[in-house]
Amino acid sequence: MHGTTESTAPRHAISFPPVEPETVRAEQWTFDLLENGERTSIRAHDYTEIFRRPGLYEQLFHERLRCASPQTARDALLSELRDHGADIHALRVLDLGAGNGMVGELLAAARVVGLDISEAARDACVRDRPHAYDAYYVADMTEPGEDLLKQLDQWGLDALVCVSALGFGDIPVAAFVNAYNVVADGAWVVFTVKDTFVADDDRTGFARLVSGITGSGALRVHRMERYRHRYSIDGEPLFYYLFVGRKVRDLPLDPEWGEHAASPGRSLP
Repeated sequence: MHGTTESTAPRHAISFPPVEPETVRAEQWTFDLLENGERTSIRAHDYTEIFRRPGLYEQLFHERLRCASPQTARDALLSELRDHGADIHALRVLDLGAGNGMVGELLAAARVVGLDISEAARDACVRDRPHAYDAYYVADMTEPGEDLLKQLDQWGLDALVCVSALGFGDIPVAAFVNAYNVVADGAWVVFTVKDTFVADDDRTGFARLVSGITGSGALRVHRMERYRHRYSIDGEPLFYYLFVGRKVRDLPLDPEWGEHAASPGRSLP
């Protein structure tokens, strides 16, 4: 089975209309796509529309806006594994917010399980990168359900990656907490989050998450660095924080993380 690669994917006619700076900063911008002589306006995070067009996600975010997060996260994980004498080939990784499989493809040396809330993302992955994952689940991790938790538990997951998927209405804090509590103690954890989401005045809940995950001792952080995630449509660099560490224990519950956060250490049927 052959998928669509970036070199064989169709080229798309993308243009950016003028928008207010506040709209750009809030990631509420749109772009125009010229298809068959007709112009379509698509929201930046309308992944259903983006993923149904082969190669559009890669051309927009990685080629045009120079997104560096997947490679940055992969390289940081490999560096930490080398420093600690660990082997990526032995890992069983949960890729939360798997999308169309770009991160899974970069981690192909491990066994990787993809998980995303979007069926369009899963369909795009099957179309473009059919060999990126050993399994791909479509589910809402804010309410994972016992059947899904049982299936994930059977993989013996000992690593979690979540790259460029936290915030902006993509993956809420409670979903990340539930995924974190699925992987084993001692698991490698890699995640990225927009720098403004870890500021003291953050209102998204991610600052509380980062504080809780590190301050509670639930994660032993080996690496924390600020890096250029990509550029905005106005050409300004957007910065994220990258975290790499080892899970010590499940995350404690926090009411502000959402009522559907799974209890730490919950038993699986």
